[in-house]
Amino acid sequence: MTSTTRLLWAKNALLAAVCLIAVGSLAFGLLPADRKERPRSFSPGRLTRADFGAVVQQIDDQFADRWKTAGLQAAARADDLTIARRLSLGLTGTIPSLEEIRELENTPAGQRMEWWVSHLLEDRRYADFVAERLARAFVGVDDGAFLVYRRRRFVTWLSDRLFENDLRYDQLVRKLIAGEGLWTDSPQVNFLTVALDQNNKNQPDPIRLGGRTVRAFLGMRIDCLQCHDEFRLDGATGFPGPDGEEREGTQRDFHRLAAYFGQASSSLRGMREDPDREYRYKYLYEDEEEQVEPAPPYLPELASQQKSRRAELASWVTHPQNKPFARATVNRIWAILVGRPLHEPIDNIPLHGSSQPGLELLTDDFIAHGFDLRRLIRLIAATRVYQIDSRADFEVTPAHEAAYAVFPLTRLRPEQAAGAVIQASSLTTIDAASHIVSQLIMNGETNDFVQRYGDMGEDEFTDRGGTIPQRLLMMNGKLVRERTHENLLQAATQISALAPDDDAAVETAFLSVLTRLPTAEETALFAGQLKGQRKKARNAQLEDLYWVLINSTEFCWNH
Repeated sequence: MTSTTRLLWAKNALLAAVCLIAVGSLAFGLLPADRKERPRSFSPGRLTRADFGAVVQQIDDQFADRWKTAGLQAAARADDLTIARRLSLGLTGTIPSLEEIRELENTPAGQRMEWWVSHLLEDRRYADFVAERLARAFVGVDDGAFLVYRRRRFVTWLSDRLFENDLRYDQLVRKLIAGEGLWTDSPQVNFLTVALDQNNKNQPDPIRLGGRTVRAFLGMRIDCLQCHDEFRLDGATGFPGPDGEEREGTQRDFHRLAAYFGQASSSLRGMREDPDREYRYKYLYEDEEEQVEPAPPYLPELASQQKSRRAELASWVTHPQNKPFARATVNRIWAILVGRPLHEPIDNIPLHGSSQPGLELLTDDFIAHGFDLRRLIRLIAATRVYQIDSRADFEVTPAHEAAYAVFPLTRLRPEQAAGAVIQASSLTTIDAASHIVSQLIMNGETNDFVQRYGDMGEDEFTDRGGTIPQRLLMMNGKLVRERTHENLLQAATQISALAPDDDAAVETAFLSVLTRLPTAEETALFAGQLKGQRKKARNAQLEDLYWVLINSTEFCWNH
């Protein structure tokens, strides 16, 4: 035997040993797992604390009053696994793994949601997924100028801030608006470089930045004022005037706000403020351009002198008394968690507030607690309206969904569908602690699936129906096919080999794919198809069961 042959045999033996160890380890995936490290922020008594539980109760009361006024019956609370699935989809873009479900089952019933939220908020997947959702509002999804716009670095910087939790949300936004430096070393300035105007020597476009700032951070669409006067928000009038009367917005309102970006300058040294630059504009019906001095469109008393114009704008936007900032944030985080915003459209909230229950309470709490995103997420997750069931023993009408008397159904976003398929095919959790190869494969498969399924872009909370190509992709696409077919590394095959009996195999498949136990009828049906099957025939039955569950309506919707 040559040395090359011996080396080859040694590699094969090592691979076989690794596989055997993996298979042995997987047996534990079908059994209750040992408790892992307790989340650092886990606090079982949080809901009973006055400063937390009282806010949750007030929100619940507002929704209850609304249901009573509208004569709507509300659904009962959903079960823990259903709520855990919602939270996982909203915060990580995927479903709970079987390993995580076993851990949740080991937690006392009254503490499970507190444990689960704490677990997710300390998971890198939360930071990555929510950073991408926020980035779509902050910089969109399009490619910007070559070399000087690095979207990937921008999203990673956002993710790092969310994961480390080292910046309050208002501080984070101030860094975006007033940032300086190179787009590589100071990734937050990519908020500015995405708006470089190639027709103006690659300098920042104040009009694009002004419109983006108002939509992303204040939840208002005033882009129409760029060209003409007369602005009315949805269901409300325009801006408050100096005498307290509400007035219509004007073209000058928009361009005075855009003028805050008029001194932003891009060069080889990165983004800087150039005090010699001025913002000029020719208004409608005027003959010549004029220099425009910056001024906020409302609440000018909140503006304060800072080291730069952008710093002044950042300070005004994030001022605690500028409630549209906190309100827009609450509405967006609600949308990320639930799948649709509390006030629709997400970026067109009346300046004086919304009639939606809970929005003003959450806004006030967000301000009072220092723009703490994690507290906001915990509050929403703890409310009755978030934990309510999507099913009911009465006829559910569109009015019930509109009033949150049942949990609103939303179609999974493409990256959620891909993440759910990939996680369902693994009994253990695919997270930042997984092998780098697993993470790279998951990222590649997700990107390929989203490209074929159709990216929703930055208007991702706009309700859209499913398409025939999307259904065909789920039924016959590469991802579902490769993640369900017979393979020792895939969950369906592992369940076939390791489940102690047919009932356990069906139960494990349902938990892994749908995050719930099968009904007695479902167990009887599918266990009956497994009965007496061995080896390849049994593997094929589990593969078929996985395919059926993944292609079910239940799997494809957040409920």
